[in-house]
Amino acid sequence: MSKFQAITSLFILVFIIIFVTYKITAFSSNHSTTNQSNRYIQLQLLGVNDFHGQLNKYQMVSGTKAGSAEYLAAYLKKYKQENTNTLLVHAGDMVGGSPPISSQFQDEPTIEFLNLLHFDVGTPGNHELDEGVNEMKRLIHGGFNKKTGYFQGANTAYSSANIIDRKSGTPLLPPYVIKQMDGIDIGFIGVVTKETNMYVSPENRKEVEITDEVSAINRTVKLLKEKGIEVIVVLAHDSAKSEKAGANSTGALVEMAPKIDDEVDVIFAGHSHEYANTVAAGKLIVQAYSNGKAFSQVKLEIDPHSKMIVKKQAKIIATSHHHIKPDEETVALLNKYRKRLGSNFNQVIGEMPEEIKRNQDANGESPLAKMIAESEREAMGVDIAFVHQGEMRKSLKKGKITVEDLYTNVPMGHNVSKLILTGDQIKLALEQQWTKDHDNRLQTVGLTYDWEAKAPIGSRVVVLKDKKGQEIQPSNEYEVAVSNYLASGGDNFTAFEQGRLVESGPQVVTALIRHIQQKYPSHSLKE
Repeated sequence: MSKFQAITSLFILVFIIIFVTYKITAFSSNHSTTNQSNRYIQLQLLGVNDFHGQLNKYQMVSGTKAGSAEYLAAYLKKYKQENTNTLLVHAGDMVGGSPPISSQFQDEPTIEFLNLLHFDVGTPGNHELDEGVNEMKRLIHGGFNKKTGYFQGANTAYSSANIIDRKSGTPLLPPYVIKQMDGIDIGFIGVVTKETNMYVSPENRKEVEITDEVSAINRTVKLLKEKGIEVIVVLAHDSAKSEKAGANSTGALVEMAPKIDDEVDVIFAGHSHEYANTVAAGKLIVQAYSNGKAFSQVKLEIDPHSKMIVKKQAKIIATSHHHIKPDEETVALLNKYRKRLGSNFNQVIGEMPEEIKRNQDANGESPLAKMIAESEREAMGVDIAFVHQGEMRKSLKKGKITVEDLYTNVPMGHNVSKLILTGDQIKLALEQQWTKDHDNRLQTVGLTYDWEAKAPIGSRVVVLKDKKGQEIQPSNEYEVAVSNYLASGGDNFTAFEQGRLVESGPQVVTALIRHIQQKYPSHSLKE
């Protein structure tokens, strides 16, 4: 071999070595990147909040039908099938304010629905306490009710760190729940808004105290950290709201976020029925409207060695009827309860010439609340009536109105009470509409009053007259109609507690049915 040939061969050999080395390095780099991605554990949390027993009700979202149990179930099952490492969670108010298909059976049908879907972890909202602590515990743990008999209870693990048993001084429910998925322990902490002390009547929460959410969360985080839990999720029945892209976030949880221990990774919100998908103080916060018309999908990537979250992201997904078929198991469950409900709730009791809106106008007046107040006044034979805004849930539609419509719109099951109040007590009740945190306007009939918005809270009502135009006298006594909820100081209207109960009347919804039958009879009923 010549010297030239030897040099050429050596050059070629070196080139081949360099080329092969480059390819091996490139392959290893790409393979390493793929492994880096694949080695993380992919977990999925699907969350629902504020379902309120809306098993057979839908709403409109962006111009399309969404919601009702059979469609919510279909979506949750579909997304669960796409990732076996999935947990279903909820952030409270799954029952309470429910339509007849659930409320007439003590909300047991809604718990059956949650059991059918195998919800993993949940927390009570304020409405789980609507019928008292014992009834909430019965729906969770099982037990007997004289109306429905024995019920097996929920399969879901419930947590609440800030519903405290007054006798023992300890949480009524477990302060945390630990679930394991693919070798990763996930700690869940449940809390309910401290405002529950205002929204639930004193009689129905006398056994418990609702404590500060942040303190309860942080105390429980320490317990989880002692157990070596790195992934911590809070199920909070507290408010949050954001724009679709996450900007301009507001609400109680957004304000709490900087005070909540940084070991908390994700917070499922509720209570305010808003959209939220945002990050505050490093915590991912989500809320999926209400009534099952959407759900939250939270995706977590977790390092199996450190067992810590390396990536988290969320979507709020509407349960549009257009994109999925209803779940057959849920349809069968609904048909069972439709049959048990019977046809009485389909009875037409009147016909509305126009929609009667629930929402308040610029003056704080709600036409539907005014109608309910008038029906209460008539039912108790008094001149004055008060209604709080939470008594009704939806506007009253134009056209034929059925019994089911009214039980759905006015679902709380309150009764009308006749109280005797002094003029001073009436004025105090009106002053309690304004607090430092928010306005909570009462709707009245039989009264007119002027108020000064810039006056100090507690001194805003300046002129108060009865329906004849006579000034309400401080020491005179007046007969007043209110719900038993207001009579017990509900919504923080403690002035009504000072009144003297003289008579208990029909349910609020019954009084409204009678009013509509008399004032707005259906054409078909007249014929």
